Amino acid sequence: MSVQVVAAKMAEVELKDVPTGKDLPAESPVTPTSEGKNLPRNDPHEAGSAAAASPTAEPSAKAGEGGTGLLTPNPAKMPQASSMKRSDPQQNGGEAFVNRDGTVAEAPRMKKIQFADQKQEFNKRPSKIGRRSLSRSISQSSTDSYSSAASYTDSSDDETSPRDKQQKNSKGNGDFCIKNIKQADFGRREIEIAEQEMPALMALRKRAQGEKPLAGAKIVGCTHITAQTAVLMETLSALGAQCRWAACNIYSTQNEVAAALAEGGFSVFAWKGESEDDFWWCIDRCVNVEGWQPNMILDDGGDLTHWIYKKYPSMFKKIKGIVEESVTGVHRLYQLSKAGKLCVPAMNVNDSVTKQKFDNLYCCRESILDGLKRTTDVMFGGKQVVVCGYGEVGKGCCAALKAMGSIVYVTEIDPICALQACMDGFRLVKLTEVIRQVDIVITCTGNKNVVVRENLDRMKNGCIVCNMGHSNTEIDVSSLRTPELTWERVRSQVDHVIWPDGKRIVLLAEGRLLNLSCSTVPTFVLSITATTQALALIELYNAPEGRYKQDVYLLPKKMDEYVASLHLPTFDAHLTELSDEQAKYLGLNKNGPFKPNYYRY
Repeated sequence: MSVQVVAAKMAEVELKDVPTGKDLPAESPVTPTSEGKNLPRNDPHEAGSAAAASPTAEPSAKAGEGGTGLLTPNPAKMPQASSMKRSDPQQNGGEAFVNRDGTVAEAPRMKKIQFADQKQEFNKRPSKIGRRSLSRSISQSSTDSYSSAASYTDSSDDETSPRDKQQKNSKGNGDFCIKNIKQADFGRREIEIAEQEMPALMALRKRAQGEKPLAGAKIVGCTHITAQTAVLMETLSALGAQCRWAACNIYSTQNEVAAALAEGGFSVFAWKGESEDDFWWCIDRCVNVEGWQPNMILDDGGDLTHWIYKKYPSMFKKIKGIVEESVTGVHRLYQLSKAGKLCVPAMNVNDSVTKQKFDNLYCCRESILDGLKRTTDVMFGGKQVVVCGYGEVGKGCCAALKAMGSIVYVTEIDPICALQACMDGFRLVKLTEVIRQVDIVITCTGNKNVVVRENLDRMKNGCIVCNMGHSNTEIDVSSLRTPELTWERVRSQVDHVIWPDGKRIVLLAEGRLLNLSCSTVPTFVLSITATTQALALIELYNAPEGRYKQDVYLLPKKMDEYVASLHLPTFDAHLTELSDEQAKYLGLNKNGPFKPNYYRY
């Protein structure tokens, strides 16, 4: 094919972009659509799109054949292409069209349309907000339909530290420190959704609020501040308790939920993205308040207990009971007890059946995938993953990853857990044996220095490193903060740590708890744990003198069974009842408990 023929073919299809709706004449009538957007009744944008979709079609109709006129130039008035100089559309808005015979025509210039309501709407917004609003998709049907994934916890809105703000709720109360009290309405919606998935806690609130079993209790708490925790706090308040709360993790706080709690009158000191100094400051603000002496502690990780024990020893001696949820916190309590320094009774909720077998296992089985997907968009099929620890958390993580097609290795120190891993089909290894080849490293031991600098140096390029244990001690993150390594923030809670040779690893949440730092956890499972915590507080607060000594106790078996029974109606489940003869044969009470304390579920 000759060059001339090719040029002629190209000239046939050389059409400039047809003017969009925003370039229409101001006189064009507009019709509101079902979505509330204004569009011209005869939208030339659609016509232009149809024309552009078929480039081999005639660019214009012949004169006198009923053409629209928009694309039909007048041949008599058109100069030859060779004598016409094209105008630059970027400079004066001119558009040029080329006919089959090589002639060029200028399209009529269009006036831009401005919708009066849109102009007023954007003009009355601050410039920063206006720019952000303009970047949103015009097809968004409702500005009120925010998803929790795009949560209101983004710190980019206001870089001012909450400690430097003076905020008050609608009642004039300012005994709190959060990110933004204006987010309270959104937080209230989150809490209402969580209530629907926490049937046992809501049932406990309904049954016991008349008795007020926690009347006079002054509970200071340090847990993850999420919608689920808010349901627990409001339940404790309904049962008669006064509460002051801080966060146990600097990344897990849902700012909108904290705002809703503050608006509801709770003294909350927490926001997402606290510094280490902020973290301890918030705990101290909960504890050190004039005219308010806590008598109960609800802790997750042991930081609150440790702070009161070290900073306010006289206050610590007046505490009636401690309820601890995590492996780390329980370990600290047992250390105090062994040293003879634990002067108050404590309840080990972490090792209760309802916490260990449900929260630790089922919660992590679902949330590990959620956390990894939200932060890295990784595909799990075929990936090699090593999970350090095969307790209940490790079992949940391994089961989820195996189901997604990953090749899963396990490290363990306990021969019983190790044998369970082998029987479940996982290869038991030492970390050093697979560290060069794995794509993902997950720690969930509750220990310290499980992954050290030597392991990190040997990892492959792009290896993802994260922690599913409570504390940030499992991965030696501090060893990565050296001059020869470069830290690069990719997105929230995702960092590239780059070696001098260009190798990089992907570190999630700076080694802190992945699921609550980077995603969310199943509400229903947290209902089980929260109900257990509430019952433990009620038990310790109302226990007669002498029932509990200065030691660490497990939740009574009967209470574990009661928590489980409260959740069964959700599944329309029906328990079988023992006959008198069967109960006598087993030596059991017909109403339980049904297992001895030494039974392993």
